[in-house]
Order: sequence, then structure tokens, then C-alpha cells
Amino acid sequence: MDIIISMRPQQWLKNTFVFAALVFSRQYLDGEKVLISLAVFVIFSLLSGSVYLVNDVVDREEDRKHSAKSARPIAAGRLSPSIALSAAVILPLPALAGAFLIEPALGVISLGYLLLITAYSLALKRVVIVDVLVIAFGFILRVLAGGVAIEVPISEWLFICTFLLALFLALSKRRHELVMLGGEVSGHRKTLSEYSATLLDQMIAVVTSSTVMAYSLYTLAPRTQIEVSPRLYYSIPFVIYGIFRYLYLIHRKAEGGEPGRTLFSDRPLLVDLLLWVLAIILILRFCPAGG
Repeated sequence: MDIIISMRPQQWLKNTFVFAALVFSRQYLDGEKVLISLAVFVIFSLLSGSVYLVNDVVDREEDRKHSAKSARPIAAGRLSPSIALSAAVILPLPALAGAFLIEPALGVISLGYLLLITAYSLALKRVVIVDVLVIAFGFILRVLAGGVAIEVPISEWLFICTFLLALFLALSKRRHELVMLGGEVSGHRKTLSEYSATLLDQMIAVVTSSTVMAYSLYTLAPRTQIEVSPRLYYSIPFVIYGIFRYLYLIHRKAEGGEPGRTLFSDRPLLVDLLLWVLAIILILRFCPAGG
């Protein structure tokens, strides 16, 4: 049980980005491709979960000084580092084997993702600015993997939107950590002390406006209108509200540390996400490309 907890299943929500190609290619009614996409989700969940184990072993001393992270099984001493590392070595093997069986290119992407987030846990998360960029690039690999698995080309605009949204969430998380730790920040992750709330607010402001603009341009792009729907822009208000609501939660409610928990604990944000999903489904159903 402690191994599963250390794999952080609550963070697997990030891996739903592998379904982006399935949804925007309007193939979510294709049973075979749905199953393949689900398999990709499981693969990335196993890969990310294994790296969380490595991360918690490496950071166990720092985590013991943190009010919340000290409860993690490895930091609390409930799970031994040797068992965690053994699981971290074993878990990726069936995941990578499955990825190569589905599609060799998917196997290469999955391996690249594993190496990237392992490098992040071991070193790159301690390099200021690079840390958040690597997180965002990991989301791009998820989207790319989902497209390759079901043989759907991904729009360059979808890549840009994914990268910017992931960067927005990563910067928001850094701000939350910085504010919550206050004067104790230097005693935890050294990278955080390289940031400041003002610097992060400036970065978030740039990324916020860029995300809204990129999504709007994606919905209006000729390729999107031809291949997805000429009315996808109807979904723009839900994206704007969702980002603004998240900013409100960051600045007024001190949220943003765990995007998944923030999403499910804030009813307006969750309702907005569900309405966006519903809007996408209705647009693709009643305003299809060529319709």
C-alpha cells in the first residue's frame, strides 16, 4: 500500500493529456483507439509512478523537514529506500514493453519521457527556470505519445497550448511552495530560493496571456477548422474562466500546490472543466469539420 501511495496516484491526472489526440481527432467513439489510449495512460502512470519513488528516496531528508511531505511513506520511514528503488526499477519494464508492442515510436517516446523525468528528479529540478520548462515538456511528450499510439498527427497549436498550460501550472505550484514556506524556503529546495513571488507573478502573467491567445488561435487556425470543427472557438470562454479562477485561487485562497486537488476541491473550477468538456463534445458532434 505504501508503494502505491508513494507512486502518487493523485498525480496521474496529468496523464489524461494522452487522450488529447483521441478527443480532438473525434475518434473517441472508436473502441479500439479508446483501449489503446487507455493503455497509454496506464503506461505513463507506471512510468511517472516509478520516478516518484526515486524522487522520494533522493529527497527523503529534505521531505522530513517539510510539514506535509514528512508524511510521505519513505520520509516517514514506513517504506524502505531499497524496496522503493527495487519497485522503481521493475515497474517501467512492463510499461516500456507494452509501449514498444503498441508502436515502436511510442516506445521511444515513453523511454524518452522516463529518462527526462528521472533526470528532473535527480538534477534538473535544482536548476532554476529549467525545472519548470522540463515539467512542461513532459506534458508535450504525453500528448505526442497519445497521438502516435492511435496514429493521429498533432496540431502544432495543440503542442503550444499544452506547453503553456503546463508551464502555467508549474509556475503556480512554485509560487504556492514559495509563499507557504516563507522564510524557511532556503532550508528546503534550494531552487525555490532563486525565485521570488514577484518574479513568479511576472512569469505567470506572461504565460497566462500567452495561453489564452494560443488556445484562441488554435481554435481559429485553418487546419483546426478543417480537421476538427469550425466552431471550436465557442469553447474559449470556458478556458478564460478556468485560468482566471485558478489565478483567483492562487492569490486569494493560497491554492495551487497540487493542481489535481485544487481542481476537485473547488466546485466552480470543476464545473467549468466539465462544461468545457461538454462543450467540446457538443461542438464536435453538432459542428463537425466539413459539416
